[in-house]
Amino acid sequence: MSAQEPVIDVRDLKVTFATDAGDVAAVRGVSLHVDPGQVLAIVGESGSGKTVTARSILGLLPETALASGAVVLRRNDDAASSDVLSLSPSRLREVRGRDAAMVFQEPSTALNPVFPVGWQIAEGLRAHRRLTRAEAHREAVDVLRRVGIPDPEERAKHYPHQFSGGQKQRIVIAQALVLNPGLVIADEPTTALDVTVQAEILDLLRRLPEEFGTAIVLITHNMGVVADLADQVAVMYHGRIVEQADVRTLFSAPQHPYTRALLDAVPRVGGPRLRPARTAPVGETALTAAPSTGAPVVEARSLTITYPGRFRRPGFTAVDGVDLSIHAGEVLGLVGESGSGKTTIGRAIAGLTPVTGGELTVLGTQVRGIHERDFRAVRRRIGFVFQDPATSFNPLLTIAACVAEPLLVHGVAKDLDAARPRVDELLEAVQLPKAYGDRFPHELSGGQRQRASLARALALDPELLIADEPTSALDVSVQARVLDLFARLQEELGFACLFISHDLAVVDLLADRIAVLHHGKLVEQGTGAQVLGAPQDPYTQRLLASLPVPDPVEQAERREAWRALVTR
Repeated sequence: MSAQEPVIDVRDLKVTFATDAGDVAAVRGVSLHVDPGQVLAIVGESGSGKTVTARSILGLLPETALASGAVVLRRNDDAASSDVLSLSPSRLREVRGRDAAMVFQEPSTALNPVFPVGWQIAEGLRAHRRLTRAEAHREAVDVLRRVGIPDPEERAKHYPHQFSGGQKQRIVIAQALVLNPGLVIADEPTTALDVTVQAEILDLLRRLPEEFGTAIVLITHNMGVVADLADQVAVMYHGRIVEQADVRTLFSAPQHPYTRALLDAVPRVGGPRLRPARTAPVGETALTAAPSTGAPVVEARSLTITYPGRFRRPGFTAVDGVDLSIHAGEVLGLVGESGSGKTTIGRAIAGLTPVTGGELTVLGTQVRGIHERDFRAVRRRIGFVFQDPATSFNPLLTIAACVAEPLLVHGVAKDLDAARPRVDELLEAVQLPKAYGDRFPHELSGGQRQRASLARALALDPELLIADEPTSALDVSVQARVLDLFARLQEELGFACLFISHDLAVVDLLADRIAVLHHGKLVEQGTGAQVLGAPQDPYTQRLLASLPVPDPVEQAERREAWRALVTR
């Protein structure tokens, strides 16, 4: 294949979905192409049409979709090409995996839980090539080794649940690479990953064009990932490409107003804060600094949480001797990678996970050893914003019924009709029309559901709010609106907050102090300037270096600094 011939050439693609309310145009005349070894990033908000465009390349559109135009995909082994939109189902099966493959957003749903990962990779090989079981298994083990799975001979026998999130993402990438396709479509491949794991996956994806000769179409809303990985960028808005340029030009001189707004919405470490900073008393160190005097809302001393072992196995210590405090009106940001103990601490404060060692005082009540009936009065004073509102809402209840749930559980209102005035007030406070209360969760966008989740958490006017990754799956523009709303409500209502996140830039926007967890231990704590401006612990330094920034030039320098840290 010559360098002048694109791997994929999309010409005037239009996709319309037939619905009960009429036809909905998802893609409106998109044209783009990707050359061999090139990385094209397609960016935009949810609903902009980027995923529909990517799925059109593999013919993965549902039966309700009507597509027109041309999607010309070239074979990896010769110059032959075919229009995907005109292929029969049997020909599409030949194309998928061999000429183009897809890395799906959520590897847990892409992998079959009842088969070993080696068998799942080998299955794709045997479907396209005449190989024996032993030959297919050897190639599966080899591709696992190439994507960085340790001890691939043994790990190929393991099941998906036995791998971490980052390892599962590597397995899905291996599944896409095993037939050596000319094009890999990566749909939000790092959305749910910690920054340290994300850096490793980005490093792997960056090697694909060099080592495998693979072109990549990257679908993402993370502009830092775009700056780190992409050669070309296409910006989509309402089904159209509004701007397309090489990555450095787009970031340094964006032309379209929507592109500029998208870049302006990206949070940056050390950038403007959403809340005025609260200063610590003079002379206090980074590990003891607190923004106010008086009894703290939350105080942990040598906090230890151990999950009991099963089948005579020793227990697992998720939180190991942590000291921290949260004062009235303060936002404490708790950061660290998955498994560091962040969510466990949040759940312990809410009385959802038992404390096994040390002391934990919440709103003046000692939590360790307390009975559920005694903690009920304390829990009424605590709000909880869950990471994924889609799963925390009952799909059979309206938004109004979901938001009213705390009012009904704690006896503030006797039924939904009595609670409805308060529900309407809460919905308007989080900038949702009160008419949305009559809708069901699936009828709201991700950002709207997160606002409704915030309304539910504030229903009982809590003194303490626990926000567990409340913006991790949102687009940058939606995330910016939710964070701005969060900061405004916190200033108006004055609640203390434990803000749990793996996004250091988001935490820096909101938090008065930041605490860094690593393997259950508190390794560093202080203001944003102390922890993120001058990190002392090697883990904090590695965490900060792993965070991609929306600037291709700066990100190239940070990538080298990250490599130096991880090879120490």
